[in-house]
Amino acid sequence: MASERYNAREAEARWQKVWDEKAVFATDNDDPRPKYYVLEMFPYPSGRIHMGHVRNYAMGDVVARYKRARGFNVLHPMGWDAFGMPAENAAMQNKVHPKGWTYDNIATMRTQLKSMGLSLDWNREFATCDVEYYTHQQHLFLDMLKAGLAYRRKSKVNWDPVDMTVLANEQVIDGRGWRSGAAVEQRELTQWFFKITEFAPDLLDALETLDQWPEKVRLMQKNWIGKSEGLRVRFEFTAPAPTGDETLEIFTTRPDTLFGASFMGLSADHPITAKLAESNPEIAAFVEECHRIGTSAAAIETAEKKGIDTGLKVRHPFDPDRLLPVYVANFILMDYGTGAIFACPAHDQRDLDFANKYGLPVTPVVLPRDADPASFRIMEEAYTGDGTIFNSDFLNGMEIEAAKNEVAGRLEARKIDGAPQGERQVNYRLRDWGISRQRYWGCPIPVIHCDDCGVVPVPVEDLPVKLPDDVTFDKPGNPLDRHPTWRDVACPHCGKPARRETDTMDTFVDSSWYFVRFTAPHAGTPTDKSAADGWLPVDQYIGGIEHAILHLLYSRFFARAMKVTGHMNVEEPFKGMFTQGMVTHETYRAPDGAWLNPAEIRIEGEGGERSAFRLSDGAAVTIGSIEKMSKSKKNTVDPTDILGAYGADTARWFMLSDSPPERDVIWTEEGVQGAHRFVQRVWRLVGDVAEQVAADGARPDSFSDAAIEIRRATHKTLAGVEHDIEHLGFNRAVAKLYELVNTLAKAVNAAPSSLDVAWAIRESARYLVQMMAPMTPHLAEECWSVLGHTDLLAEADWPALEADLLVEDSILLPVQVNGKKRAELTIERDASQSDIEAAALALDAVQRSLEGRAPRKVIVVPQRIVNVVV
Repeated sequence: MASERYNAREAEARWQKVWDEKAVFATDNDDPRPKYYVLEMFPYPSGRIHMGHVRNYAMGDVVARYKRARGFNVLHPMGWDAFGMPAENAAMQNKVHPKGWTYDNIATMRTQLKSMGLSLDWNREFATCDVEYYTHQQHLFLDMLKAGLAYRRKSKVNWDPVDMTVLANEQVIDGRGWRSGAAVEQRELTQWFFKITEFAPDLLDALETLDQWPEKVRLMQKNWIGKSEGLRVRFEFTAPAPTGDETLEIFTTRPDTLFGASFMGLSADHPITAKLAESNPEIAAFVEECHRIGTSAAAIETAEKKGIDTGLKVRHPFDPDRLLPVYVANFILMDYGTGAIFACPAHDQRDLDFANKYGLPVTPVVLPRDADPASFRIMEEAYTGDGTIFNSDFLNGMEIEAAKNEVAGRLEARKIDGAPQGERQVNYRLRDWGISRQRYWGCPIPVIHCDDCGVVPVPVEDLPVKLPDDVTFDKPGNPLDRHPTWRDVACPHCGKPARRETDTMDTFVDSSWYFVRFTAPHAGTPTDKSAADGWLPVDQYIGGIEHAILHLLYSRFFARAMKVTGHMNVEEPFKGMFTQGMVTHETYRAPDGAWLNPAEIRIEGEGGERSAFRLSDGAAVTIGSIEKMSKSKKNTVDPTDILGAYGADTARWFMLSDSPPERDVIWTEEGVQGAHRFVQRVWRLVGDVAEQVAADGARPDSFSDAAIEIRRATHKTLAGVEHDIEHLGFNRAVAKLYELVNTLAKAVNAAPSSLDVAWAIRESARYLVQMMAPMTPHLAEECWSVLGHTDLLAEADWPALEADLLVEDSILLPVQVNGKKRAELTIERDASQSDIEAAALALDAVQRSLEGRAPRKVIVVPQRIVNVVV
């Protein structure tokens, strides 16, 4: 060999150049081979890739390279999720333009990703902030608006009065804006929405068809959609409400607990509450307090339960003499059900907390199986389990479901003003998707507001509505609102002065259809319908569990909306879904409590004797827990450093080998060094084969036992690696390749002399390199060349499996004497019964058990067991 050590830096750059020059990974939509679309969630261009990217894209690349070798036309693209607040924050902090900041970051990260040797079709690359991309997104919006899937209405939002922008629920921390720290207000703004609720039943039902998704992801989606079957009930007021209403409508999933009703609750945003607040300062002040909680269900759920008595009362539907007080309560959402509830404190924790705070009755009506009705009480914890109904008049003794049906039947039969007092109903937790964002760096919403014509869609022929470049970030709020010329425009209908919509779209919109655009990224329309229908659904989608709800749900909605608007015929965008684990690293703290980066310390010792010291001054460092890599705790490792020191293949191999891909991987220097040693070992082994073993000649007509043993190990590994990659079991495939390397090394060290053994060793080395190619592509190409091949391994077919070699010629049979196992017998699979009997009786352990006695009989269960009876 020219060099004993494998020079990763030189080889990786060289092979990447060859692949690029030959456009090996470019995909042709007209290729007649069967299609396979593998996609990893595209990255946000934050500035540098992180180890999570390395793991995610290495997994996808293994699948892409493997499927390409198996004869598929593989689509494996890359792009950038490039709009969003971080770019605006950088603009304000660093006095740069979001556009320049974003594209500079993309250039840096593109170079880093290319250094990983990923088999991507870079010809299809785009960023969501490209005008060419968001032009088509605006077209989709207009089509959805025309189809009634986009609309505008007033909505409660989290408003940051300092940054002057709407905040997502996740950006409100302890009631304050995540960046400004200002107390967040609830405001009612007119917002744009997508009508995702239109598809709620289908989005829920279709989860059953996604059998290649993790069950936990399907369950998360199911819970988010939140189908609930219940009863809408009208409670009669004792006197009309200030709004003139004679009844208060509620929705409940537990009509069986009606006899446990203690009070009624109204949302702070209920119309009756709003009317009461006009004349009652105390209620008005309480409503204002509720609006400071935030709009998220989580914030409302965790807030202290508070309320105020309105003075209104309603009659119990089955006991008109029983009056229930009506409170405004801070834990009731206006956008679920009717914005009003009946409260049964004994069997709902929120209701119980509220009742205990205000001294309201708590009457249990569901009795646990093993409880005594005379002594069963509810104190601090509501009972939400199964049981039978008691304290409930005509429902006593019924099971819960029977009681629900009984209540529903009776209330459906009763009339108030000619309408049923109760009506069965299905509700969904899912709400329509609010897409309005008061920021600059996003896709402009293509509508114009005219005083005479109202909301006017921008004509498709006038697209794109481009973001102006000449904006400033020296003041809080949306720069589009104060732009001197961009906002002002003529109405497309009447020609009078009008105003552009200054809200931009939620960045989730950008990522909800990018996978479709990849199928024809240069088309003059949002999609090339034949390309979209041909490539979709994505065969294998890979990404983090943090996107298991909203991103996947919004993408599923978008696919359906694009079908309705005629852009494609696919409803489910992702056939297979895989969520990989995180990359973790132990943490380090200096004596003053400051977090330290791994590069700032040195480790001494091993195992439990390990100690850490700061490089700058030798100070002792505390080794902390293993946690997700994060900038805040500085336990990050720069992929560029790893790729520079060890090479891309070492990083890829370690990420794939250390743990099951769905679990977290612990990044350790020892682990990386071990992966690097293995890369070097494979390089030396293949070099030894090339130098010491005769080159491939004609396949021998027959093989000796020694050659068969090598071939059997090779093909057994091939079958296992195929199965493992197909099922994304990369760590299991790696383990099998380790075993094959050991087997091959022993064969080479034995200095083979016969031609059939030499042929088997060459075959094994060739297959090893081909199997490692999806995981360590540069090393594999270099080894392929060393073995004498002049073609590119990246373009070669997957090795052919000989199934006959998977069938063992010999079998292992347990041998019993009088029912007790005494030995094991290795014998040819097709041995006759008499040969098996003779071989079993000849075993030393059997002879010792017989103690010179002749066996009465020998029972042979074919290919299962031998039992000698004395």
